[in-house]
Amino acid sequence: MLAAELEQVGISFAIADAGHATAATPVAAGMVNPVTGRRIVKSWRIETLLPAARQAYRALEAQLEVPVWRELRMRRLFADERERGAALAKHARGELGPYVETVDESGFWIREAARVDLSRLLQAARAHWTAAGVLRAERITLADAVGRHAVVIDCRGRAAATDGTFPFVPWEFSKGELIELAVEGLDPDVILNRRHWVLPVAAGRAWVGATHEPGVMEATPSEAALVSLTTRARELLGAERTFTVVGRRAGVRVQLPDKRPVAGRHREQPGLGLINALGGKGVLWAPLLARQWVNHLTEGVPFDAEVDVRRFGRPAG
Repeated sequence: MLAAELEQVGISFAIADAGHATAATPVAAGMVNPVTGRRIVKSWRIETLLPAARQAYRALEAQLEVPVWRELRMRRLFADERERGAALAKHARGELGPYVETVDESGFWIREAARVDLSRLLQAARAHWTAAGVLRAERITLADAVGRHAVVIDCRGRAAATDGTFPFVPWEFSKGELIELAVEGLDPDVILNRRHWVLPVAAGRAWVGATHEPGVMEATPSEAALVSLTTRARELLGAERTFTVVGRRAGVRVQLPDKRPVAGRHREQPGLGLINALGGKGVLWAPLLARQWVNHLTEGVPFDAEVDVRRFGRPAG
């Protein structure tokens, strides 16, 4: 997303990316959900971020000539009476509009959900920028790169959070897993959600996810997650529907205690920048962070205080 924004405004750039077999993005579901969580609240800045994300991914579709953005509806089913009571009260107060129109005894429908096909997007983007001569399939040393370029922006997710370059940021990590099902008869435009979700991804295929294991740093699928997600799939799909588990995926999310992403320049090394901590909302937040960097580079616009890396304390010593 950052490369697309830089290219659009005519800023020259290079991408160094050797690829990473255990990166979280290629295995992520890529969902956009306007109303989330057990507290049933609208996603942070959804009214602004959703139209911007839709526009950004539609533009990339046209540029790369691949479909990646798909509009969906989500059927949110109540897990307990507390969720039902919270949804009814918030809907009555108008807190969930315009994304929730009615709430019934079983749950509610969420409008303007979406999915970005991240695997397809990444494959097409790598091909595009490789052909343009700006993507180099290599790893670099940050110290060397900072000395050779006007600014180096670190977008490496977990690697950036663990190499000690930004020690003043209170990084958190959470392993997530999903399973892929072979299953027939699902509505291709509807996500089912009751604390876990079933997402149709192709004809006869659906993903079920996702687990959360705070503090776990390895990205190998586990038998415990397989059992748990298979059980959740059975609950959501019903006992009468048959399915087979045909795939498993795992990745490590990077997030922060305030549940916001991070972008901006290093406090002590202004030639080094950052985009990170996109957690489980990367497809929604990435266009915002990329645009903030472009506005900063072209017009000197300060980073939004809620995402600026400088909202955290100075490094020790």
